[in-house]
Amino acid sequence: MAKDHSVTQHAGSDGQFRRQESTFRSTIAPGTEHPPEKGRYILYVALICPWACRTLHVRALKQLEDIIDVAVLDWQLTEKGWTFNRRTKEATGDPVLGKQLIREIYHHDDPDYSLRYTVPVLFDKKTEKIVNNESSEIIRILYTAFDELLPDGSPAKGKTYLPAEHAAEIDELNGWIYDKINNGVYKTGFATKQEVYEAHVQNVFDGLDRVESILSDGRQYLVPGAGLSEADIRIYPTLIRFDAAYYVLFKCNIRSIRDGYPHIHRYLRNLYWNYPAFSDWTNFEHIKKCIQGYSSAGAANGIVPHGPVPSILPL
Repeated sequence: MAKDHSVTQHAGSDGQFRRQESTFRSTIAPGTEHPPEKGRYILYVALICPWACRTLHVRALKQLEDIIDVAVLDWQLTEKGWTFNRRTKEATGDPVLGKQLIREIYHHDDPDYSLRYTVPVLFDKKTEKIVNNESSEIIRILYTAFDELLPDGSPAKGKTYLPAEHAAEIDELNGWIYDKINNGVYKTGFATKQEVYEAHVQNVFDGLDRVESILSDGRQYLVPGAGLSEADIRIYPTLIRFDAAYYVLFKCNIRSIRDGYPHIHRYLRNLYWNYPAFSDWTNFEHIKKCIQGYSSAGAANGIVPHGPVPSILPL
């Protein structure tokens, strides 16, 4: 069967992987097609996906668990895309439309959609339309859109992870961290020419070296004075997957986090162990099984790596 190139991850003829631009870019706000309402919206996610999990981390940080529903897809990215197979206890199926594939959610909204069928998807159950499928925008929607629905006295009410006085610094960090680290591991892993791989793997470790230097003064978070911020939320899903998946699967193996970056390792363990919003939505079983899900990247035998053991070290 021919591969559906709108689903799986592929490099171009030059050996370079280029990430697709998201196409559903609406928001949630009073007076719009998508107003804030309890129970109206659902996030479609895969627990192996760092982009999807950043939305889950923010949903938990903002105490929106009773306001926004979640549907968890199977861990495997098949030739037909993400499926609603229920092979693990975390998988929920599609509780809204009863679909079998995430592509069917896209086609329910837009029958002519022909690009990759990505997660996360923020879906409006009332209009049966996709609100947004760009994770960086979804997390910013969640910062403020549902505050009026939070109970008085909730510490999450009015809490933003993009404080105005630090927004420029956070955006600057986000920019190079995305290029070198978040997306860098994928440009490395999906490279199909040796020289392309060599350039991108060096770029990843240049980025990690820079983060290590930033954290070398002992700070808990990337942006001094901002506390936990969007910069931390966006880098965490990549760092927590690094040793378990990217080091092995994507050949990002110059150094591991736990053995090569003591300050990043300390920082990462602080986020994992001290914030249930991170640890509760970090599933190492799904992350390691992505070895099979991304079989096109060189793990076609489907063997799931046993290590590292333990998946994350204690503080």
